[in-house]
Amino acid sequence: MSDCCPNPPSGCCDMRGLLSFSILWLLLKKDMYGQEMADELGRMRGTKPTPGTLYPALSELENSGLVECRKKGRKKTYSLTDEGRRGALEACRYFCSAYGDIFREFTEIPKNVEAET
Repeated sequence: MSDCCPNPPSGCCDMRGLLSFSILWLLLKKDMYGQEMADELGRMRGTKPTPGTLYPALSELENSGLVECRKKGRKKTYSLTDEGRRGALEACRYFCSAYGDIFREFTEIPKNVEAET
């Protein structure tokens, strides 16, 4: 990985599991409350994260100063801090640098080619 992407985002998010990256990506688009985020992550990833997975990740991002939480009635709304916005954009640049070739090459594979199993 160091050959293609010499500058991974520092302290921003764990790119291995992509949950924190996905959270930052969603919050770049708009502020969200937890259930809304879980639903959107489920749509994006095919499986909805459990509260035991989502909220610790949000808490870690909050403790890192990337995300802030505001209580509105019974709902907690999450948004990016200025540092979180910078970190999310840096993470997106890194992700595109690291995986862009995969997406470009994948789109060039003919649709009638089936993977051998």
